[in-house]
Amino acid sequence: MSLLTSRLAPRIVEEDGAFRTRMLDIAAGLTDVIALGRGDPDFHTPAHIVEAAKAALDANHHHYTGPTGIPALREAIADNLGARYGLDYGADEIVVTAGAQEGIMLTMLGLCSPGDEVLITSPRFTTYDTAVGLCGGTPIPVPTFERDDFALDVAEIEKRITSHTRMFVLVSPNNPTGAVTPPEAIQAIAELAIEHDLIIVADEIYGRMIYAPNEHLSIATLPGLRERTVTLNGFSKTYSMTGWRVGYLAAPEELVSMLTEPRHTLSINTCTISQHAALAALTGPQEPVDAMIEEYAERRAWLMPALNEAGFSYGHPGGAFYIYTNISSSGLPSPLFCERLLQETGVMLFPGTMFGDTSTDYIRISYLQPLPLIQEAMERIASFTRSMT
Repeated sequence: MSLLTSRLAPRIVEEDGAFRTRMLDIAAGLTDVIALGRGDPDFHTPAHIVEAAKAALDANHHHYTGPTGIPALREAIADNLGARYGLDYGADEIVVTAGAQEGIMLTMLGLCSPGDEVLITSPRFTTYDTAVGLCGGTPIPVPTFERDDFALDVAEIEKRITSHTRMFVLVSPNNPTGAVTPPEAIQAIAELAIEHDLIIVADEIYGRMIYAPNEHLSIATLPGLRERTVTLNGFSKTYSMTGWRVGYLAAPEELVSMLTEPRHTLSINTCTISQHAALAALTGPQEPVDAMIEEYAERRAWLMPALNEAGFSYGHPGGAFYIYTNISSSGLPSPLFCERLLQETGVMLFPGTMFGDTSTDYIRISYLQPLPLIQEAMERIASFTRSMT
């Protein structure tokens, strides 16, 4: 052990990234890999957004902005939240962050204290676990189930509430399941939050990607919830801007004021050029987004019956661009299934165990490749599973 690691702060704990590293190492030694694991859209950022970034560079927007973001972007975010989701926020209630990821960390720094318990929709994006742990809290998974299409069951939330419960993280549509929690369940969660005085962190990063007849309801629009909710969102998924690193949180102005200096400490401001690009994303043409979502819907519509034919079940994915697939019929635990599939067929998928799932029955399929490649991947997957029977 080195001197520095011997003096590591107790908040830093070792996390096992060995499986992800092993998969990437295997893929690096292969040709013709079809990657259906990552959550990075395969589309390029729309051209008008890229042009706005170039214009910002030419206009010498090379310097710091205020910690909470450029005023025009904050105003545009507030307007978009109102027009698209019915949320009532002003520009002074928006913090532009370096991706929603930083928004998660900033929220937990502001609201999670040592000893707090934080309930989190599960399977889940495990960044939440890390952020809660770094703040001295304890993440408490709230399981969802294939039988319910992985939508939240309010009873599962309520049975985990204790005297130490501080907040509930509501992620809908969900990563990795694609589940959309229906409006009636959101209403019940709101009532539960008021009854038990819970803070709600509403992660709506996939809120634009909803497939009919599913409906998205932003919980902060409900009576009594605005003052106890932090809404998180961003540009990475909707606008295919993962590398630009622009997200945001929306919350009552009093909280935003208190979070401004911690946000400054984290990274001073979100990349200035990226902020101008994000402004163009919101205020420019939305047809590129509509086209991407239409393409996702086409891939999803093809993939679900293909999975049925391959003998796999799944929770109905009401949103996002994932299908959480039950591969127990293969007879292999999900990590081994993914490893062998990659080695033998060149298709890269990730097991549910990478998303906090204690079951080894599930994999996450990201339909983030052109449809012909998805069809080729499914042929390989079907051949692989037939070879084991």
